[in-house]
Amino acid sequence: MNIHEHQAKDILREFGAPVSKGVVIESLDKISEKILKLKSDKFVLKAQIHAGGRGKAGGVKLIENISDLKKEATQMMGKTLVTHQTGPEGKVVKRLYIEEASNISKEFYLSCLVDRQTSKIAFISSTEGGMDIEKVASEAPEKIVTNKIELKNQGPKDEEIEKIISIFKLNNDQKKEASKLVKSLYEIITKKDASLIEINPLIITDTGELLCLDAKMNFDDNAIFRRPEILKLRDFNEEDPAEIEASKYDLAYIKLNGSIGCMVNGAGLAMATMDIIKLYGKEPANFLDVGGGASKEKVAAAFKLILSDKNVKGILINIFGGIMRCDVLAQGVVDAANQLNLSVPLVVRLAGTNFKEGKDILEKSNLKILSASDLNDAAKKIVEAIK
Repeated sequence: MNIHEHQAKDILREFGAPVSKGVVIESLDKISEKILKLKSDKFVLKAQIHAGGRGKAGGVKLIENISDLKKEATQMMGKTLVTHQTGPEGKVVKRLYIEEASNISKEFYLSCLVDRQTSKIAFISSTEGGMDIEKVASEAPEKIVTNKIELKNQGPKDEEIEKIISIFKLNNDQKKEASKLVKSLYEIITKKDASLIEINPLIITDTGELLCLDAKMNFDDNAIFRRPEILKLRDFNEEDPAEIEASKYDLAYIKLNGSIGCMVNGAGLAMATMDIIKLYGKEPANFLDVGGGASKEKVAAAFKLILSDKNVKGILINIFGGIMRCDVLAQGVVDAANQLNLSVPLVVRLAGTNFKEGKDILEKSNLKILSASDLNDAAKKIVEAIK
């Protein structure tokens, strides 16, 4: 789960990390009242969307006075920002964050994430703050340092922290602040089930202070049930409506840009299904894993979800029944197709538990369904059907 920058900074502040003072604006008529809480002559106005690259898209502005602040805020609120992470459709700005401006002396990059491969906590440090870290990694990898530390109750050791921050070449006072920050990030990862914390940039001000100027946090969806304080930070305006609907039925759904809708049980099989669609020259419209023990109601919901995408020209269902029974899936598909008046080609490949019963249900449904003997046959048939 993603959260907004201002929410990430609230959490950083809660754990003792140094952040600028700021206020959130969800209604333009509250600006005059809220900026009284800030003690600055200059402000930074930031669009709050779940995407990087806001600055280049006009979503971050340095403002010299209150009059200009109100003017820029009016223009930014409701604007559609298009960045390299939003896709061409962009995201509509529905909230703003105004914070006290800082005079920057140096910019760094610092992030902390769960490294699933090693089951450790990885800290990534770089002297190239304010830039896309992937670009730095490809163009100047020597400017990035990665340190992985074991999970432990007492947090990182002093010598581990030194390795993380040594690239910054800080003075003694700054080292103390940076050490506290590293410990804070570690605590957030372990106590809030964060999967990623990114501070970019982490700055040294002109007075020598350390400050988290921008912050991004992601949280583990599988652990969110035990973090109600994090769950209530969820902003449904920033999520795809179809993905929100999918979460109601515990469906693993991600919308893509292709024309062939996919319904599969199992993430690995879903990836293989998408790959073979691409092999035959078309693009998948979604990733959709209905899981192992789906009911016919859940299957029907998944089917409706696929058809809610106007770009879908055909549907490929690929089920290998283990816990998932093929007859249950077939009945869910028939129910949904009848209810929605299915008008696009549908190819179904069933194998495993009760697959004969499932095929029988599909054949007796009077729906125009193409049956496939295997995945290769299914991909060929759906690609041919939508030409």
